Amino acid sequence: MRLFLFLFLMINCTFLGYSQEKKTYHINRTPIPPKIDGILDESIWKTSEVAKDFTQFKPDMGLKDTIGIKTSVKVTYDDDAIYFAAYLHDDPSKIMRQLTTRDDFGQSDYFMIVINPNNDAQNDTEFIVFSSGTQADAIANPSIEEDFGWNAVWESKVNMVSNGWIVEVKIPYRALRFSNEDIQTWGIQFHRFFRRNKSQYTWNPIDATKGNMGLYHGELKYLENLKPPIRLSFYPFTSALINNYDGITETDLNFGLDVKYGITENFTLDATLVPDFSQAGFDNLELNLGPFEQTFSEQRQFFTEGVDLFNKGELFFSRRIGNSPTGEVVLNDDEEILNYPNTVKVLNALKISGRTKNGLGIGVFNAITEKTFATIRDTISDVIRDTLVEPISNYNVLVIDQQFNKNSSISLVNTNVTRDGSFRDANVTGLIFNISNKRNTYNIYGEGKRSQLNLIDGNSTGYSSFFKAGKTYGKFRYSFDHSFADTNYDINDLGLLYRNNFNNFGGNASYQIFEPTKHLNRFNIDTYINYNRLANPNVYTGNSFGLNFHAETKSLVFIRGEINYELGKQYDYFEPRTEGRFFIYENKLSPEIMISTNYNKTFAIDGRFGGTTFFEKGRDTDEFNIFLRPRVRFNDKFLMIYSISYNKEFNGRGYVTTIDDDIIFGERNRKTLVNTIRANYTFNSFHGLSLTFRNYWSTVNYKEDLFLLEENGQLNQNSGYQIDGLENDPNINYNTWNLDLNYSWQFAPGSFLTALYRNQLFNYNNLSTDSYGSSLSTLFSQPIQNTFSIRIQYFIDYASLKNAFKKKSAS
Repeated sequence: MRLFLFLFLMINCTFLGYSQEKKTYHINRTPIPPKIDGILDESIWKTSEVAKDFTQFKPDMGLKDTIGIKTSVKVTYDDDAIYFAAYLHDDPSKIMRQLTTRDDFGQSDYFMIVINPNNDAQNDTEFIVFSSGTQADAIANPSIEEDFGWNAVWESKVNMVSNGWIVEVKIPYRALRFSNEDIQTWGIQFHRFFRRNKSQYTWNPIDATKGNMGLYHGELKYLENLKPPIRLSFYPFTSALINNYDGITETDLNFGLDVKYGITENFTLDATLVPDFSQAGFDNLELNLGPFEQTFSEQRQFFTEGVDLFNKGELFFSRRIGNSPTGEVVLNDDEEILNYPNTVKVLNALKISGRTKNGLGIGVFNAITEKTFATIRDTISDVIRDTLVEPISNYNVLVIDQQFNKNSSISLVNTNVTRDGSFRDANVTGLIFNISNKRNTYNIYGEGKRSQLNLIDGNSTGYSSFFKAGKTYGKFRYSFDHSFADTNYDINDLGLLYRNNFNNFGGNASYQIFEPTKHLNRFNIDTYINYNRLANPNVYTGNSFGLNFHAETKSLVFIRGEINYELGKQYDYFEPRTEGRFFIYENKLSPEIMISTNYNKTFAIDGRFGGTTFFEKGRDTDEFNIFLRPRVRFNDKFLMIYSISYNKEFNGRGYVTTIDDDIIFGERNRKTLVNTIRANYTFNSFHGLSLTFRNYWSTVNYKEDLFLLEENGQLNQNSGYQIDGLENDPNINYNTWNLDLNYSWQFAPGSFLTALYRNQLFNYNNLSTDSYGSSLSTLFSQPIQNTFSIRIQYFIDYASLKNAFKKKSAS
């Protein structure tokens, strides 16, 4: 702790502060709101001040805009909203305008408005309008960068003209959080992006060599007598589902309601009162041979939208809520499990989040799941009983985050899971700090965490820490870090931790350019080294060092390369699946190179090629992988992307089983083939059709003679164990198929109709020598799950509804 305090004082006292010159826009109130039609003929647009003279910050920093691509922006406001009008000069034949769905950038030019009502340089709200007319929006801060899971309801219109394009925007105050002051100054920034050469300009210049982008905002002055509105929105929805599997058809009809309510001018309540996740995307299942759990990204909208505060310290993994039950089934003699559920129903969930004018952020999350039972059958009497495998459970997250100096923060995070009855409870607390000096040249980041489990047979308390310090400006940068977790540290009731028990050290150095060279738009090279130990016992486990680079050419071809080497003996304490035992491998080399051609062209392709080899006596293990992803943009409405990935491992070594106290390893050949197709046809910026397909196939074929893992970590090839002698055949043929066909229509602001057809197939057997064709034939002989669902969600804004009734009464 003394070291942290010393570094903090050193960084903040060594350098004097500096002031960044900011442009200022003086806004005028409009008595009549402009019509959002992309035609700037209202009187307010003729008299408003002009924001102009944009400056490029990538790829060429400091370059001023020229006559043919000038940008001018005007702003006004009234009691209900803030309005923007942008005239973006350009040659219309050069403007890229791919039609996409919301938040999909595609191959399009765009204009972005960044608003920071607190003017704190850290908490931005972004509103993006593409040249195609499509919208995107996000919240952004230095911790999470941009979160496009956040969505607001606002208006925009694009009008193509002979010398460029025009954007007109209305952002209702319900989409923003601001204080109740008589005269306000907001942070403001305007971005313009040219897709044809990936150049980006801003109104207030940005120094890309240091600091976060929020530090370079201009200021919007003289917003007077703004009253934060009643921010109350309702999202009633209904969904219908038909599911057919193995001759059994099930139907379901749901009605529900999501609510957003502004508790104060800065804090918002989001609640899903009757959750409906029937249209969440499918998980990309893979065959997992490793010692750690397989996890998937969040697909449920409520858990992806506006969760920036809750992600502090990485203690919250929302897939734990509604995941598989935690209880075990105790079988009596002659009993079997008929059904053990894979998921638990979420009864309701809510989150409260916001930030005060003084930079204090508070987040509260709560979710409740219902009782869940497994079904057991007595094989003699045929009596069926239910046993509780997950009680009513309460999931909570509390975050308190104080920002300061426009570039730093300190946070306290607590997660808690309380289960009814004699099931395990969990509590985790973390202290996180992220501090930069005033010149934004150096940074220190740290985490201290404590976990506590309340178990039937006692309690368990664990600790973890992380510290990193480094130089964060200029072409040459470096950092040093240390991470630690003891053997009892466990956050997996509401977080995600693949492993504990580590005491690791690392270092990093990088070099990058901020101005284009003759052949490159950008270039970065990075080198790193890691030294790893266990926390208990305090023993060496391994090392790694490597180098990677990223480059983009003038013709917009992206190239990435990486090489990683683990030198000497590496001690793997997790592959044996037995505490205290380890498996030794030596001198592992893994190179990879990737290339991506220019997406602006009708045809483009991504390619990745890599492999792994071991320089180890008595071992002949090699692995190679190839990935190809061609993409065709037939026109601005229709895009198709196909990808194929093939991985082949020869003579790989890994855990098979444990017999008595003997840990058995095997030598295996594994191949994995993944085919995916993604196609989008967008009729206009309000409705489109999408297809997503994925087929994953993997086989594992073991050699007949197996190995015994000795106490010294080496493999004994004369173990006497063979595949034929095992109770369960470890050879695997694993095949999955998923297809989603989705139609989405935004029929009113914030209101959507979504229709989804999905089919799924799965097969797992021991026919590891089958060809892909044979395996696919077996897969198609399995029962297929067909699902059709339709969901209608309508957006109702309380303030607009109230005003409409007032006007009706007045008339």
